[in-house]
Amino acid sequence: MWTKKRRQAALSCTSPPAVAFSRVIHRQPTGSATEPMADNYFHLHLVSDATGETLIMVARAAAAQYANVAPVEHLYPMVRSRRQLDLALNEITESPGVVLYTLLDDELIGVLEAKCRELGLPCMSILGPVLRLFQTYLHTETTHRAGAQHVLNAEYFQRIEALNYTMMHDDGQHVEGLNDADVVLVGVSRTSKTPTSIYLANRGVKTGNVPLVPGVPLAPEVEKLDKPLVVGLFASPERIVQIRENRLLGLKAHRDDAQYIDKSAVAEEVAYSRRLCTKHQWPSIDVTRRSIEETAAAVMKLLTEKRRRPG
Repeated sequence: MWTKKRRQAALSCTSPPAVAFSRVIHRQPTGSATEPMADNYFHLHLVSDATGETLIMVARAAAAQYANVAPVEHLYPMVRSRRQLDLALNEITESPGVVLYTLLDDELIGVLEAKCRELGLPCMSILGPVLRLFQTYLHTETTHRAGAQHVLNAEYFQRIEALNYTMMHDDGQHVEGLNDADVVLVGVSRTSKTPTSIYLANRGVKTGNVPLVPGVPLAPEVEKLDKPLVVGLFASPERIVQIRENRLLGLKAHRDDAQYIDKSAVAEEVAYSRRLCTKHQWPSIDVTRRSIEETAAAVMKLLTEKRRRPG
């Protein structure tokens, strides 16, 4: 039976349906001394003929550079007909803003850009400049296949296999099969082991994770691992206590074990995890100020280095 967090992680991997989504990306103000804007948000319209993942990543990376203004995202995935595009254009007309797109159909592109010119809105293709660069270098035309990166090839099924493996080996389950993993994450509670594992699995990396629980010896199978890359995740005691307190408040839960949020006890947990990594020569990553993506990138770098080493 799946735990609640495993069900949530699986649901987060599904593709969005062909409807518009709106979302405000909140950020803390930087405290600039300049005169504040009349509005601290802007509308950001993302029009895609596929899932919109490429658009979301590029748009958020750019918007993050403007800390005093929050984008209100409007995502229109799977836009492959004039009718679907008209639905997006209606919302763009009602909430004018920046328009970014990844469309390959020339007719749809023409309609979208013409409407944006009429409304006086900035409109840009995210893939267009890159495709033209490729075309110039490769001296060949594009195939114009929407969502071409989402084909059911060997890489796709490798990702599905990795996700299944990661779900089965989450939170210390089935430690007897961990030697088949590419990566095994170890760490105390609230060091982002599960979300990092899911993120890695989405990239085809079979990942297991094992919690380090005070008073509970680490399973011998984990200490004997020789095939996968074992990485320790740790954070500052202050950060872990903060996350644990927020989690208990959010769940309206109560724990009789006061050491779970006692700073001194948590500091000893972190110290133990670091001693364990040193003992086994496992690399460790401080996740105190890292996002899940940054932690996963650091793990991938370690995995690449491991695979390049002879033997």
